[in-house]
Amino acid sequence: MSDTVPKPRPRPTPTSQPYWDALRDERIVVQRCHACDHWVHYPRSRCSKCLSDQLVFQGVDGAATVYTFTVARQATAPPFVDEVPQIIAIVELAEGVRFTTNLVGVAPEDVRVGMRVQPVFDHGDDGMTLLRYRPA
Repeated sequence: MSDTVPKPRPRPTPTSQPYWDALRDERIVVQRCHACDHWVHYPRSRCSKCLSDQLVFQGVDGAATVYTFTVARQATAPPFVDEVPQIIAIVELAEGVRFTTNLVGVAPEDVRVGMRVQPVFDHGDDGMTLLRYRPA
């Protein structure tokens, strides 16, 4: 079934394109506000803290900890039937940024809140790269 329904893919915008370009090059960049020094993710045109438009992308090493997670034991949508069980997590970078990702290379019963994880760059056939995480 997953062969007949394509997986949804990101659609970069002019604002998010630097993020996707960096992932393709196996780098992680996160926006930082020059006005208030706040880290911002997902990419956007205004700071979520002070509403400044002075956001710049800065490189981060990507090391993170699991903030929370859930295990989807049924496919979340038909294209993901081959990824069950799917570990969906919110990870927190050292910079304090939290975002949703998938954990790979680990059994669901081995995942713990606070677990250290490292980035995995998942290069798709379409040229898009997704950021996933595995145990450090």
